Amino acid sequence: MRETAVVLSGGLFTTPSAKTAHGLVRGPSRFEVLALIDATHPGADAGELLDGRRRAIPVHASLRDCLARGLKPQWVVVGVATSGGVLPPELRASVLEALELGIGVVNGLHELVGDDPEFTAAAQRSGARIVDVRRPKARRELHFWSGAIAQVRAPRIAVIGTDCALGKRTTAQLLVAACAKRGVRAEMIYTGQTGWLQGGRFGFVLDSTPNDFVSGELEHAIVSCERELAPDVMFLEGQSALRNPSGPCGAELLLSGGARAVILQHAPRREFFDDQEHLHNRIPSLASELELLAFYGARTLALTLNHEHLPEAEREAARRQVERESGLRALYPLLEPLDELVELVLQHVADVRAR
Repeated sequence: MRETAVVLSGGLFTTPSAKTAHGLVRGPSRFEVLALIDATHPGADAGELLDGRRRAIPVHASLRDCLARGLKPQWVVVGVATSGGVLPPELRASVLEALELGIGVVNGLHELVGDDPEFTAAAQRSGARIVDVRRPKARRELHFWSGAIAQVRAPRIAVIGTDCALGKRTTAQLLVAACAKRGVRAEMIYTGQTGWLQGGRFGFVLDSTPNDFVSGELEHAIVSCERELAPDVMFLEGQSALRNPSGPCGAELLLSGGARAVILQHAPRREFFDDQEHLHNRIPSLASELELLAFYGARTLALTLNHEHLPEAEREAARRQVERESGLRALYPLLEPLDELVELVLQHVADVRAR
């Protein structure tokens, strides 16, 4: 049985900063999620707030409110992903309260709960556990790139974005599920803290890994997945974006992970890189992104679209515009079936096997 948890979103649940909470509400999840704690939406259903789908995950204003209703979680999960990985001040009291009550805390931020004297003292008094997902591994646990990736049979498809916070992980999860419905054995290689929180079996937390070992940890996850499960295809979860100056990432998946195909996630209405509007850092054109991916030797199979800031009446026109610019099929993964995308994946798998 899964352990139980409530998720903290600190009033941010309806913003991109709560993408960790979004992943746990949408599922899958390593935990049985009992409730969401968000003072701005008490009484609502977290699923309905997220995407209009009721998931029987109630929203409570505080941890005390949650406990007063008879919910007894084993864990409190910090459900936000802030710029720089800083614990928001408004969540500090809830984390401390949980630890004082003997409830464990799972934290995916760069600011480690287990390094805070006040938090650790409370945990020692109550016996509560602290799990910092982004705590770097010990050197002896890290892997250096060896070239073993060359022996992996399963094709790898990288889910890369034109920016961060676009839904790359969610698209990869949806693709795994869509493939399963077709009898295709697909696995996701997670590269962020939310992937682990969602119960990912193979992967690593890229941005808490020393740079020398990023390639090796990626290779190790892929090779381990191949040896243990031998899937038909793997989807590699992208981080940040190829050319976001605050967190460039993507080349590792293509070079070290051997991904020869890409699904490119894009938000048609997003003009500037996330949180860089004041710097006027524009997201590069689709054509230049596709050209760059081709230089890396990767074929882009299709685009998946984030519909943020797109009224329903404008979504089809936005899709057509993107398809004209790219020459590729574009789909909204949260709004429509991914059958066409699975067909493109299957064709790529068949092409790889035929070589």
